[in-house]
This record gives sequence, C-alpha cells and structure tokens, in this order.
Amino acid sequence: MNKALNIGVLGIDHRHIFTQVQHMLDVGARLSAWWTDGSPETLAGFIKRFPDAPRRESIDMVIEDPEIDLILIAAVPHDRADLAIRAMACGKDVMSDKPGCTTLDQLDQLRAVCARTGRIFSIDFSERFEVEVVTRAAELVQDGAIGRVIQTIGIGPHRLNRSTRPGWFFQRERYGGILTDIASHQIDQFLYFTGAQDAEITLSTVGNFANPGDRGLQDFGQIALQSKGADRAQGYIRVDWYTPDALPTWGDGRLFILGTHGSLELRKYVDVGGRAGGNHLFLVNQNHSEHIDATGAGLPYFACLANDIAERSETAMTQTHAFKVMELAIRAQQIAEAAK
Repeated sequence: MNKALNIGVLGIDHRHIFTQVQHMLDVGARLSAWWTDGSPETLAGFIKRFPDAPRRESIDMVIEDPEIDLILIAAVPHDRADLAIRAMACGKDVMSDKPGCTTLDQLDQLRAVCARTGRIFSIDFSERFEVEVVTRAAELVQDGAIGRVIQTIGIGPHRLNRSTRPGWFFQRERYGGILTDIASHQIDQFLYFTGAQDAEITLSTVGNFANPGDRGLQDFGQIALQSKGADRAQGYIRVDWYTPDALPTWGDGRLFILGTHGSLELRKYVDVGGRAGGNHLFLVNQNHSEHIDATGAGLPYFACLANDIAERSETAMTQTHAFKVMELAIRAQQIAEAAK
C-alpha cells in the first residue's frame, strides 16, 4: 500500500472491537477516530487500549472524515447494518463484527448499497479469522490432506457471564437471535471448508432451557444444512450459552471437518484433555494420526483486507460469501422461530 490505512470506529458495544482494531493496527493501519453511543461497559477498556485516538461527538464526524478509509463496527447487532450503510454511502469500506445484520430487509439494503457504491462490506467472523488453528486447517484441506470435504460439525458453546452483559444482550430484536448471532460463525466455516456457494437449511431449532426469567434470550440453537449442487456436502451446527464456570476459557469451541480420506478436529481455545493453550489440531488420514500445535500459523484475513481496500480485490472474503452467510443465518433463525 502506498499510504497507511486509516480506520475509524462506530460502536464499541461488543468486546470484539478490541481485536478488530488491534489486528488492523498490527498490519500497519492507524486508528484515526471513533464514536460510540453513550457509555457501554467496554468504554474504559477501549480507552485503555487505544488512548491516543480521539472520540468524536457524532457519527458524521467519523464517516465524513476524508482521511478515513475503513470503518470498523461493533455496535449493538441490530444497529450495525444502518451504520454500515451510512458509512458506505460516504465512500468508506466497512468491517463489521458478526452478525453483520439481523434482518433480511437490512441484508437487502446492504446488498443494494454495495452494488451502488462499489464499497467493501466485510464481516470479521472471529472464530475463523482470529484463530490460527483454522488457518492451519485450511492449508491442510487445500493440500488435499483429508480428500474432499463432505461434512463439517461446528460447536459454539459460550459462557453466559450474566453480570457483565448489557441489557440488549437479552433482547431478541436487538441481538438478532442465537442463530443469526453465534451460528453465523459456523455457517461461515461450513461454506468456506466445503467450498459451497449456497446451501439449504434442513433443520433449525432454538430454545431457552436454562434461563426462563429472560424471555428474550435464546440459550440453545442448532442447524443442519446441505450445500446445493451435485456434491451435497452436509453440515451440523450447535450453539449455546451453557459453558460451565470450571472451564478456563469462555467456550470449548470445536470444528470437525470430515473428508473422503481423513478428518480434522480443531480445538480452538482449550484442550480439555490437558494440553496447555489453544490452537490444537488433530489430523487423521490414510498415512498417519497426529496432534499439531497450530500456534504461529498466522491470521491472514486482516492483511488481505487491507490489500483488498487498496487494490479493490476480494482476497480476504468475497462479497457474495459475506452476504450468503448472513442470509442463511437469518433464514435459519426464522425457520426455528416459526416452528416454536
């Protein structure tokens, strides 16, 4: 890139904004300005991490700044699409925390503004883009280590951490539902590892089994899906808010990738079998079985996005993929709620 990439922030309501910003700084970007509504729980932590960036009084002061190239968004999920649309209309590219939107109407508007402006709308699916073991697994799949991928099983358990959750976390219309929110991660990984361009939902349910006092909260969800086309790859997804306090991290996130000649298991954040740290990869194929420590495999998404902004390319994530993930997540949410 000929000049440093300047970034602005709209909304810091989710802690994911810390890593969104930091990863972009790590690839040479500069945080120019930020705005957020009110005083979210993340405010002190954001200022501590990024003390030199000025807070602006309005959204327009950020998106109309001619020096800013990329807008990062981690506002309340329901508000993200509107902020992204406003930013793209002002000529900015956007990286949103997941979910990038919470309704099909918002998705239609995002598609329209991208088509009209030619701006990039990317979603930081952190369970793929911020986990080095996924980078290593992708290399093995591309090298043919397990043959053709025919199924993924994505498990996304999370700790509720009730005392630290803001009010919007318990309001269905504001966070979008558990499948729209959390399961978008696993849908992203299903499409990516199977190479599918589209899929159909064959099973979708949500429930609230452990938190009856929080009527807007969904604490469990599942999806089964299969890709469209001749290959018909299969996927199963389970997400929940049941991670027990004894686990030394927020969730035992795992991804199982089944190929025609072998399999991969990714234990992303913890190995309950006793190995220290995260980024554990287990490979079994026709030749050998091994545990791989994927630490150091890298996180290419952020450098690729910076390059895409400069070159107007699609190496970090295609625009079609970003929209398809959110379409499937929202449709799965609708199917599950219609069946209740």
